[in-house]
Amino acid sequence: MERASGVAHNVRAALHALRSESDDFVFEVLLVDNVEDAAVAVMVNGEINACIIRDDLPLRSDDPVPGYAEYFDELEAAETGAADSTARGIELARLIQEVRPHLNLYAITDQAGRAIGTSGYEIFDRTFFGLDDPMEIFVTVLNGVRERYTTPLLDSLKKYARRPIGNFHALPIARGNSIFNSRWIEDMEEFYGRNIFMAETSSTSGGLDSLLSPTGAIKESMDAASRAWGSMHTFFSTNGTSTSNKIVVQALTQPGDIVLIDRNCHKSHHYGLVLGGASPLYLDAYPLKEYSIYGAVPLRTIKKTLFDLRCAGELDRVKMVLLTNCTFDGVNYNVGQFMEEILAIKPDMVFLWDEAWFAFSAAMPLVRDRTAMYTAQRLEKRFASEDYREEYAAFLERMEGLDPDEEARWLDHRLMPDPDRVRIRAYSTQSTHKSLSALRQGSMMHVYDQDFERLVADNFTEAFLTHTSTSPNYQIIASLDLARRQLELEGYAMVSETYEMALTFRKTVATDSLLSRYFSVLGPSELVPAAYRESGFATYDDWSAENYTRALRAYEGDEFVLDATRVTLYLADSGFNGAEFRDDILMDQHGIQVNKTSINTVLFIFTIGVTWSSLSALLEALRRIATELDTGFATASDADRRMRERRMAALKDDLPHLPDFSEFHQAFRDNPATPNGNMRSAYFLNYGEGVRDYVLLDEARERMAAGEVFVSTNFVVPYPPGFPVLVPGQVVSDEILEFMQKLDVDEIHGYRAAVGLSVFTADALHNVGSAAS
Repeated sequence: MERASGVAHNVRAALHALRSESDDFVFEVLLVDNVEDAAVAVMVNGEINACIIRDDLPLRSDDPVPGYAEYFDELEAAETGAADSTARGIELARLIQEVRPHLNLYAITDQAGRAIGTSGYEIFDRTFFGLDDPMEIFVTVLNGVRERYTTPLLDSLKKYARRPIGNFHALPIARGNSIFNSRWIEDMEEFYGRNIFMAETSSTSGGLDSLLSPTGAIKESMDAASRAWGSMHTFFSTNGTSTSNKIVVQALTQPGDIVLIDRNCHKSHHYGLVLGGASPLYLDAYPLKEYSIYGAVPLRTIKKTLFDLRCAGELDRVKMVLLTNCTFDGVNYNVGQFMEEILAIKPDMVFLWDEAWFAFSAAMPLVRDRTAMYTAQRLEKRFASEDYREEYAAFLERMEGLDPDEEARWLDHRLMPDPDRVRIRAYSTQSTHKSLSALRQGSMMHVYDQDFERLVADNFTEAFLTHTSTSPNYQIIASLDLARRQLELEGYAMVSETYEMALTFRKTVATDSLLSRYFSVLGPSELVPAAYRESGFATYDDWSAENYTRALRAYEGDEFVLDATRVTLYLADSGFNGAEFRDDILMDQHGIQVNKTSINTVLFIFTIGVTWSSLSALLEALRRIATELDTGFATASDADRRMRERRMAALKDDLPHLPDFSEFHQAFRDNPATPNGNMRSAYFLNYGEGVRDYVLLDEARERMAAGEVFVSTNFVVPYPPGFPVLVPGQVVSDEILEFMQKLDVDEIHGYRAAVGLSVFTADALHNVGSAAS
């Protein structure tokens, strides 16, 4: 973008004149003549992929866009009367970088000496002085796009597939000959095409690379992903984020460490702790009983747990905090506040943020600021600044006189870490395939750890080799490469449209008189309790300027926000339970797939794969269902109506209590004063003979009511959503059994209804306790 002056028109004319049919890309130049219009253009036009900025742009637009003008009013007020207009170009570049960090930014100035000596110009990828060399501008713009477009591994695979190869390596399927020459499985080629087999190989030579020790194309692809997601290092996994989680947990923890973990984290984290031997201390998320959904873990819960561990003399053992961001149902943490306050208590804490559902977030400014990598970047800069040192000094003055042991008073204060002691150590695992254009099981691990090279790199490599297949799939790795390219070049436009579709669905259900009789979409007020929504932001259905401002405040400061693309449909008024609605109604009758259900909800996940046509089909299906419900109710007998009313009441009122983590049995606790447990020892105790028994759920509840204690031998994991209601060594509670009896999922891993729940025998527990004492 260029200032629409004579110079700007000259630039456009010069760039157009240099275009050729042999160019990799064709681009047009959009001219704007002020900072305000340029910023708005970048926000609303997802096709913009590079910006050329003059350093003497006027600030204000003659035709301001409502909703954006307030920001520029503040910017204008901050300028002095004799403001240096050259700073505006730098300010515009900073604003663009905040909104769309993947764009290339170039400066044009007529004041070479000033630009060379002025701080701030480093934000630009390159600075040009006047129009001395239009060709240099032209090739630089093309090269910037080319760098983001380049997919090193995919490009290598394409070249490999075109080469004549005599295959005496493993994989008969490589080069496709075992299929192309077959009389019985040639339909595999017809279905998949030829290229997938021509590019299939187990070789790491011929221009390819090894995932286990990358030095070429895969290394370049991972470096490009690191750039896109803002990490220090990025690693690929072809075994899904279940494997990524185990790699990171094993690389960072060891026996004796304590890990604070959300009990509702994916089961892979819990298995990772068993393998690594660290001791889990389970944190309870806030429950949403009326929807049979768990939210997220409040910051106060974590702070109190850390203070309790300090009082017990165990704080030094705490190695990691492990949380899911965002949750399956879309609850998104204020990652910055959580990391700041936790680091104030333990300045070397390691954070593992499971962002399995959140790979797309790097494309959008508001949600990106609540991700692990971008937060880590921001905190590193903040803690290193003189401004922060002044803030920290003021914080110490405010806290002076407070006894560190006065836990309640410290819990109520916003804590700040010591800049001389704090270390930024953040990890993120992402299921790229869940929200971007990657093949199933394509996953990434992002690292922003100031101590990675010194403390972790070797252990990470060992853990990576432990869990990574020696035969990784090149197609999955190449798809990760492509997902990164798409994120950088069109992610902003595609994800913006995804949010638009999700918001449209929410508002349509809320305002349609037929749909709203039977369905409602849960919003922030339902899924995030008011105590965590200081902004007052309560709904996505109100599209007024005032509510938009509240939404901005929520993303800036609320403890939790609800991501709009995770759309939870409440079904109680329809009389359908979640599993029935998903399987018998949506899928069987209307061909609509959804992933997760609770007793009275289904979850629709809006991704870049959703189209306006599929959204229309969903709304039409819901309208047909609602019309059928109307007709059925109008023609129903009194008995049928009463039965339907009972079903509706049960879906609203007869819901199980959402169980918290009970406790580890004393036989599996190395310190009775703290709640963390030795889950690994319980897990492997179950491998012995004569240590387990099975008990049916009804029988277990009766025996527990009479005082008997049962301890789980293994993980019990309803799927979805994939988190354990019981772990090895955990005491079984009546609430947990009631919850299991009322679950509406087809799979409960670790539980066989025909034989019952696997529990330790009394003798096994007694022997463990005797050995420990």
